[in-house]
Amino acid sequence: MPNPAQVARLLAAVKALLGRGPHLYAFFGCMYYAAMRPAEVIHLQKSQCRLPASGWGLLNLKGGVVTAGKEWTDDGAVHEIHSLKRRAAKATRPVPVPPVLVRMLREYIRTFGMAPDGRLFRNAAGNYIAASAYGITWGGGAREAALALDERALELAKRPYDLRHAGISFWLASGVDPAECARRAGQSIQVLFRCYAKFLAEARNHANRLICRRRLNLDPVWTGEI
Repeated sequence: MPNPAQVARLLAAVKALLGRGPHLYAFFGCMYYAAMRPAEVIHLQKSQCRLPASGWGLLNLKGGVVTAGKEWTDDGAVHEIHSLKRRAAKATRPVPVPPVLVRMLREYIRTFGMAPDGRLFRNAAGNYIAASAYGITWGGGAREAALALDERALELAKRPYDLRHAGISFWLASGVDPAECARRAGQSIQVLFRCYAKFLAEARNHANRLICRRRLNLDPVWTGEI
């Protein structure tokens, strides 16, 4: 999974892309900084956002939009609004968000406004954003522009959904209590560690430095060599 510096490069590349890029900058930011599922980001409304002028904000998630197909919905619509995954129909999930995402969302609302129903993210026609659209922007634009050849060869951040994995993994690596990580991500602790806890790029070098620092405190003559 990409580390924070690599994610920053990727998001900057998204913002710089012509066409959809500036519209999807905060979209992808929600997936990383709030560990939101794409369906939850697509459904996000201004009324769910607490975005102060400074400091941390809060997103009160209430559900997501999924592509079901006309033959699978009661009214023949292509999309369907679902409750939060594995939650009761009216359940909500408050997720604190860091100042960087607060600024991204405030800038987005100031620049692009919102749909008549209060949704933040939509396509040029005002409809729900398609997975194929944001997937092309990510894989065919941002990754090519932001990542070095060896990073792309390792399939770093290959899918937009990897931003959610990277965000959760960074929380865990930062020492956040796993129960709080699971609550914010909307997962059980078991699923969190089985599916979402990933190895961040360059974390091995950081781990080596921590081991050396600790070992030197215990044994000042240790050289770090095996």
